Amino acid sequence: MPIDPAGFAPAIEDYALIGDCRSAALVSRTGSIDWLCWPRFDSPACFAALLGRAEHGRWRIAPAAEASASRRYLPGTLILETVFETAQGSVALIDFMDYDGDGARLPASVVRIVEGRSGAVDMRLDLALRFDYGAAIPWVTRLPEGGGMQAVAGPDMTVLRCAVPLRGQGFTTVADFTVAAGERAAFVLTHGASQLPPPPPVDAGEALERTRAFWTEWSGRCAYQGPWRNAVLQSLRTLKALTYAPTGGVVAAPTTSLPEQLGGERNWDYRFCWLRDATFTLLAMLKAGYRDEARAWGAWLRRAVAGSPAQIQTMYGLAGERRLVEWTVGNLPGYQGAAPVRVGNAAAEQLQLDVYGELMDAIYQAAHAGLVSAQDAWGLQRQLILHLERIWRGPDEGIWEVRGGRRHFTFSKVMAWVAVDRAIRTAEEFGLHGPLSAWRRLRDEIHASVCANGFDAEKNSFVQSYGDTALDASCLLIPLVGFLPPEDPRVAGTVEAIGRELMQDGLIQRYRTQEGVDGLPPGEGIFLACSFWYADALVLLGRHREARELFERLLSLCNDVGLLAEEYDPAARRQVGNFPQAFSHLALIDTAMNLTRHGPAHERAG
Repeated sequence: MPIDPAGFAPAIEDYALIGDCRSAALVSRTGSIDWLCWPRFDSPACFAALLGRAEHGRWRIAPAAEASASRRYLPGTLILETVFETAQGSVALIDFMDYDGDGARLPASVVRIVEGRSGAVDMRLDLALRFDYGAAIPWVTRLPEGGGMQAVAGPDMTVLRCAVPLRGQGFTTVADFTVAAGERAAFVLTHGASQLPPPPPVDAGEALERTRAFWTEWSGRCAYQGPWRNAVLQSLRTLKALTYAPTGGVVAAPTTSLPEQLGGERNWDYRFCWLRDATFTLLAMLKAGYRDEARAWGAWLRRAVAGSPAQIQTMYGLAGERRLVEWTVGNLPGYQGAAPVRVGNAAAEQLQLDVYGELMDAIYQAAHAGLVSAQDAWGLQRQLILHLERIWRGPDEGIWEVRGGRRHFTFSKVMAWVAVDRAIRTAEEFGLHGPLSAWRRLRDEIHASVCANGFDAEKNSFVQSYGDTALDASCLLIPLVGFLPPEDPRVAGTVEAIGRELMQDGLIQRYRTQEGVDGLPPGEGIFLACSFWYADALVLLGRHREARELFERLLSLCNDVGLLAEEYDPAARRQVGNFPQAFSHLALIDTAMNLTRHGPAHERAG
C-alpha cells in the first residue's frame, strides 16, 4: 500500500463512501478515513486529509507491516469491507456509519470493526481529529468510565469508545494491538454537541446488524431488473447516501474542492442541492421504484423555491438555506496541492435560466406520477412562467455556471421552452386554469428563437450560444427534453457534430475550455454525465450498439466499489472532480434504463 511521499491524499478513485443519510465519510484503500463533515454534509470537516495531509485530520486503522488490500461492499449494503493480507495472516476492516432508516433516533457514529480472518496480525491505529477544516486541534481527555477518549473543540465533541488501550503521541491518538483469527476489535466514534453530556455508547455488533438490515431491505425494493442491475443498485445506494434524510434534499457530492483539473483551480464546493438535478433525480427514483424518496425530493424542491420567483437560486442548502457564501480555507493546501479550497458556492447567486425548466419539469413529473396534487403547486407554476416571460430573452451564466460573463446560451433558452411547455401540459392534463393561448404563443416564440439563433447551418448543429460556432454537450439533451423529436435532422446533425468535435478518448467533453468561455484557465477532465447523455441520444436515434458500447466503457471507469467522480482525466487515466458525484450516478441509472426499457429519456420527451 504505497503512501505519497509528500503526504498527500491518494487517487480519488482509491476512496469508498460510507454514510448515514446525514453526512458521509471517504475511506481510502489503506484504511484511512480522510474526509468527514459532522454532523451534516455541509458542516466543517473534522477529517480533512483529503484536501491536505495527515496532519489536517484522519483516522487510519491498518496492519503495522506491509499489506495488500482488496475491498467490497457487503452484498446489498453500504458497509465497506477491506481485507488486508500480510505475512502474519489476514484481517478484515469493516467500516460503516450507523443507520436504521431513521437516523434521528441514533447518535451520529462511525463504526470500525477489525475482524481476524487468519493468523494473528499486528495492527496500528492513528487518529488525528482536526475540527474546522483541519484548523482546530481539540482538547483530548480520557473517558471517566475508561475504554476510550473524548475530544472537544468549540461546539463539537467526539467520543471514541473501544477496548484497545489508547495513548497520546504528538497531538494524535495512537494504539497498537493484535487481532487473531476469530477475534474482533471494535471502535465507535460518535459526534455530539460539546455543551451536552457525552453521547450514549453504541454497541458495534448491534449497529452492524441494524445497518445491514436497513440497506439490504432498501436495495431489495429496486424495480430495475436489467443486465446492469449491480451498477444501477450501487448508484441508487450512492444517491440514497447523498440524501439528507431530515429534509429530503440530495447533495451533489459529499466533498468540496476536489479538482476538475489535477493541480488546477477549478475547485468547487458541491455539498449543496442543485435544482438542475431535480428531474433527473425524480425520474431515476420513480423508475427504480423508490416513490418515497422521489416524493421527499419533490417536497424539498417546493419548499426550497417557495417565495418570489425572482429570487429562485440555482442551488440551496440541505434544508433550503439560501446563503451559501463562498470563501477560501487558507490552512488547507488542497487535494494533492490543488488550491484554493473553497467553502460555499458563489454560483448560487448566478442567473441560470435552465433551472426554471428543470423545476417546472420536476413539478409536472411529480404530479403526473401521482406524488402530489397538480393543484397544490399550480399557483407557484403560474408565477414562475410570469417571471420567466420577463427574463428569458436576456443572457445568463448557463448550465455550466461560467464565471466569464453572461451569454445567450442555447440550452438555457431550450429549458425556458421546457418550462412553458410543462406548464401547458400540466394545465391540459389536469384541467387547470391558465392563459394557455398566451403560453402557447410564448412557447412558439422561444422555439423559433432557438432554432433561428442557436443552430449553425454550416455545422448542421446546435451550438453553445447564439451567434457562436462552439459546440456544447448540453445540446445533446434537446431531444431528451422533447424540444425536437429524435427524427428531426437537426438532432442527428448535433449528435454527429458533438461526436466529431467534442469526443476525446471515446468520451464527450462538455465544451472546449480552451475557447475561454468560462472565465477560468483552460483544461479540465471529461464531465462524465455528458458521455451518458451522448449514449441516451444514440438510443433515441436507434444506434443501440454504439450506445451500449459507450455505456460499457463508462462502467469500466467506475472504481472497484462502483463509484464515479464528476469527471475523468483521460491523459492521467484518473477520476477528477468531487466524489462521488450524484449527477454522474443519476446519468448512469438513466442510461441503463434507456438501454433496457422505456426509460427517463422517453418519459421526459413525452
